[in-house]
Order: sequence, then structure tokens, then C-alpha cells
Amino acid sequence: MTRVAAVDCGTNSIRLLVADADPDTGELVDLDRRMTIVRLGQGVDRTGRLAPEALERTFAACREYAAIIKEHGAERLRFVATSASRDAENREEFVRGVLDILGVEPEVITGDQEAEFSFTGATKELTGREDLRRPFLVVDIGGGSTEFVVGDDHVRAARSVDVGCVRMTERHLLRDGAVSDPPTEEQIAAMRADIEAALDRAEETVPLREAHTLVGLAGSVTTVSAIAQDLPEYDSERIHHSRVSRDRVREITDWLLHSTHAERAAVPSMHPGRVDVIAAGALVLLSIMERIGAEEVVVSEHDILDGIAWSVA
Repeated sequence: MTRVAAVDCGTNSIRLLVADADPDTGELVDLDRRMTIVRLGQGVDRTGRLAPEALERTFAACREYAAIIKEHGAERLRFVATSASRDAENREEFVRGVLDILGVEPEVITGDQEAEFSFTGATKELTGREDLRRPFLVVDIGGGSTEFVVGDDHVRAARSVDVGCVRMTERHLLRDGAVSDPPTEEQIAAMRADIEAALDRAEETVPLREAHTLVGLAGSVTTVSAIAQDLPEYDSERIHHSRVSRDRVREITDWLLHSTHAERAAVPSMHPGRVDVIAAGALVLLSIMERIGAEEVVVSEHDILDGIAWSVA
């Protein structure tokens, strides 16, 4: 076994996994897995820059993670940064800060690399399942972008498009600097049109409709599963490999889009950092399911973070 640490820094959250990995058996044993909402992508779609307060929130989380990595004695560490830091003009400031705190330079990966990691992390446990038909379509709905990957044992095609829960919220649901409470029908229609256009772009290179099993990743999808199960709190074990029907996703999305901030915040499984962006993330998921005719989504708690860990094992 090799003890590894993986950090995935996205637009909305930064996550850490410390695990013992055995490449011979394909076993990845979690020692510590955690997530912090830092909203690194705050305002990037509008300004093109990482905000000072967003950088400080991210660096604070990095300092916490550095202590955990040291405590567990991880032999190898890889830090991967995704959509927000790809887009920002001042990304070098971000790179320097992470290097100072964690001793490694963050790799600002491409959307295609992001898709590869997501696919590996999501499907490694599913490849032997006889009840799940291949090929898989793995969809990773992040804060700034969504990755689409079709594959069997290996990736056949992948595409990243700039549609994520934070980006869609900031682009379509803000009014006078605050998220509409609730959004107007006009705002929802504009957001859906943007998502549909992104799906058109994804289909130019990824055969979305050839997939037999849809696997959904990241916080928007796992939160929808938690709501579907009416969980009294967020429960990773019950969410991992749960299945949610398209009709149930549609029902939840409709409620989220027409609810107030207070109503969404009252959901016991809702992370406070997702209250304002979950409606957009759920609409992305629903739009994908409707586009490809998926009857259900298989929800995975294992995603790009696990793929990063395997890449250094």
C-alpha cells in the first residue's frame, strides 16, 4: 500500500483525500476525506480574476489540509486545480500561495484531464457490476464547468463545457448583486437555454446518447440524492451508489427553482455553501437526463478526487 494525498480545488469547493492505495488489488482505503466550500470562482465569470477574499478562504483551507496530510504521513501529494483557476488572469498568485503552504505546485489541468480523472474515480468500483450496462456516461457537475466522459474500461470521448452551478447562478440568477429569491421564469428560461447550448457543444465530440448508464458526480448531484432520500443529514454511505429517477430529479429541480433561500437552507442535508447554487446544479443534471433519455442517475461519491489519488499511487 502507498499512502497518498489528493487535493481537488474547484470553483466552489476544495476537497482533500488521504488514502492507502493498492494498485495491485484496486483497493483505495480512505483515511480522511473532507470538503470545504471556499467559492474560489466568486466573480471570475464577470471579472476574469480571482477575488482576494476568495483566495484567502482557499489558502485557509490549504493550511488546514497541510496539517492533516502531515498528521497522516502521506508519502505523495498531488494538487489539481480546475475551472476557476484555468480562467483567471491572476492564477499565478493562486499558484504561489498553494506552493508556499503545501510545498507542491497546483496543476491547473485541462478539461480533458479533469474528465479522465473523474471517469477513473467514478467507475473503478462499477466495472464488475452486472446490473449496470456499459458504456458509462460520467457527468461531473462542478461550480464552473461540467465534464462529460463516455467509456467502458477506458475513456472513449470526453468534453468539458463552461456550465456549472456557480457560473450559471452568477450569470443568470443574480439581481442587484444577490441571488433572486426565488428566480423569475425569465431567468430560469435563460439559464436552461444556456445549458442546452452547452449540451449541443458537448455532443459535437461526445456520443452522449450511446451511453447505457449515467453516473453523476459532485455536490449538486449528491445533494439531489440526499433530498430524494429525505435524509435527516448528509450521509455519504447512503448517497454513494444510490439511484434517483428522472421524474424525481425533475420534481426536486422544480421545487429548488421555485423555493426561497430560507426554504432551501432548511433542508437538513443541504450544505450552507450550496444553498444559493443548488438550483442551477440540479437543472444541469435534469437537462442532461432529458437530453439523453436517462431513466435514472447512479450517484457516486467517488470522483475526480479518487482519480487524482490513483494517479499518484
